[in-house]
Formats: sequence, structure tokens, C-alpha cells
Amino acid sequence: MARRDIGTDDPRVRVRPGRGSRPRTKQRPSHADAVLGMVTRIDRGHYRIRLDDPDLTEDSGGDITAMKARELGRGKVVVGDRVAVVGDTSGRTGTLARMVRIEERTTLLRRSAEDGDAAGTERAIVANADLLVIVTAVADPEPRPRMIDRYLVAAYDAGMEPLIVLTKTDLADAAPLTDLYSPLGVRCLATHLPHGSDTQPPEAGGADERPGDGVEAVRQALTGAVSVLVGHSGVGKSTLINAIVPGADRATGRVNEVTGRGRHTSTSLQALALPGGGWVIDTPGVRSFGVSHVGSADVLRGFPDLAAVAEDCPRGCTHEDGVVDCALDTWTSEPAEPGGPAAPEGRRERVDSFRRLLAPSLEAEDPTKP
Repeated sequence: MARRDIGTDDPRVRVRPGRGSRPRTKQRPSHADAVLGMVTRIDRGHYRIRLDDPDLTEDSGGDITAMKARELGRGKVVVGDRVAVVGDTSGRTGTLARMVRIEERTTLLRRSAEDGDAAGTERAIVANADLLVIVTAVADPEPRPRMIDRYLVAAYDAGMEPLIVLTKTDLADAAPLTDLYSPLGVRCLATHLPHGSDTQPPEAGGADERPGDGVEAVRQALTGAVSVLVGHSGVGKSTLINAIVPGADRATGRVNEVTGRGRHTSTSLQALALPGGGWVIDTPGVRSFGVSHVGSADVLRGFPDLAAVAEDCPRGCTHEDGVVDCALDTWTSEPAEPGGPAAPEGRRERVDSFRRLLAPSLEAEDPTKP
């Protein structure tokens, strides 16, 4: 056996024997005793989780706090994630459980950065949500259709159903916005609530509504589902949540009379339980929402009728206006089929609306534009 070279022939130098290098095992604990829950809030590395079985906790009503296990690596955990936890799941003050697994996601809402060194980087926002509720005011601040279009693009990319909730309908007519999005088949609900009100619904469960307020329709649409509320600052998201979720106590603000912009009141994502079942996830108000990570094929998934037509497009077709041999253009000029949309008006309107949604994913947003 060859003598190891230690860099000197001096016999007085003693070298410690080398340590063995056993390879790390690839087997990981199965955590068969882990319990499941949903992440409802994230605060500086601490994850608030509502357990599926509230009987496992003593006095927290199913809510526990957990830290992410090292074995999960750097994978991002977001509000709405279904996770498995082990350890102390009592929920008592000062206790921490350990999050060991993230269950498979059904949907994932994402946005992309549009400026700085992180431009183009995707960021996961909410997982496993069913509805993307786009809250926009019809006035004060003025509606921004380009922003709504970006939210719709993000919804179709995530596999979520979009719902537009129009607020402050006492200040302006909601018809122009509803007419703009009706060809897309997007539901629109109009509401009228006191601006900047912190009023909570009565304990009986219903909001103190006047005829036509529309809050009850929103509550029914959200009950039983996991919904994400999005919208730029000042549109009334917090006021709406306070009206449909008893005890929400979300801070509300007013629109700046000089700039016409709202003030950020929600600063973090939080999931709030609805009395009739389901969850509402409030998100901070934003002035831009990047969707550069979304391609035309991702948007097309939200239009099953157009997706079937686009199967006849040449390979690599982007479906944009003016693209040669796009099957969507041929479809808009074909004779109407019995029971189908009128041609060319009905089909052309549908295709034009779809192509309008392609633009946000192809250009950076200018928050100063409506």
C-alpha cells in the first residue's frame, strides 16, 4: 500500500487518519404520521396553518404555527398550499410544528417582475385557489381595462375561473365594463358599499345591504370555494371583504384627490374563512401585474371553443392579429352553424377579445396608462 504524501519526510510529523466518507442516503422519512392543513398566512418564515382536523388542537381552533423543514430545500411555500406537518400540532402558544411536505398543487397564480434586476422572474403568489376575483372600481379611481386584462391572463394561465366585481357603482355606470368583458364569458357582479367604510356585517351573518348593493351575490359566488381577491390600490377590496367576512377588520383607506390613486392598506396575503364554507385570500393592492411569463397557448386554455379551432393552425402560430394562415381568421368568416354563435359578428367579437388579452403578455405594463 502506497504511503500517503503528507508534504514532508520529517518523521516527527504525525498525520491523523482520514475520516471515512459514507455517501448520504437518498431515503427520506415517509412521515406517515403527518397531518394535513392549509397555509393561511406567512410571517417572516413562520407559517400559520389551519389543520383539516381541528380536533387535533387543544385551544387554537385548528390553527398552528410551523417552520419549514430543511429537507424541503428552497422550494417556495405560498398561501393556499396544502402541506403536511409533524411535531407539536397542539397549537399552544409558543409551540412550533415542522412542515415536511407540500402536497401537489391544483392551481398556481403567478406574476412576473417587470423592472430591475429581477425583470422577467416569475413569482408564485397563491396556490390551490378556484376563483380569481378581480375587484375594480367604476370610478374613483378610474378603471384600468389593461390591468383587468392582465389579471384575466394570469387567471387563464393558473387554471382559475375569473370573476369581476365592480365597486362604487353609485358613482358611474357599470355597463361599459360589463359590455367589454361579456364576449369573454367572464361573470361581472356590481356592488355598492359605503366608500372607505369599516362597517362589519351583523352577527346574524348578512351584510346590512340596500337593494341592488350586490354584496349577497358576491358572497354566494364565493361560498364553498377558495377565492383570491386582486385589484389595484383604492378599488375597495378591504371594504368588500369586511362586508362578506364577519370580524375581518381589514383596514380601509381613501383615494388621493390629487393623484387619483389609492393607498396601500393590505400589506400581506391572508386567507380568511367564510361563514358558509370556503376561503377568501386578500392580497395587497398593486399598481402593476406582470404576465410576461404567459404565452399565447397559456391564454388559449381559457377559451375551449377557440382552442378547438386553433388545432388547425400551423405549428408555432401565435394567434395574433395578422398572422398568416391562423385558423381563427378562417373561423370568423365561415357560415354560422345551427345553435352556434353568429358569423362573422359573434365569432369575430370573441376572437378580437381573445387577441386583446394576448397583448399584455407581450409587452411591459405602463402603470400610468388606463
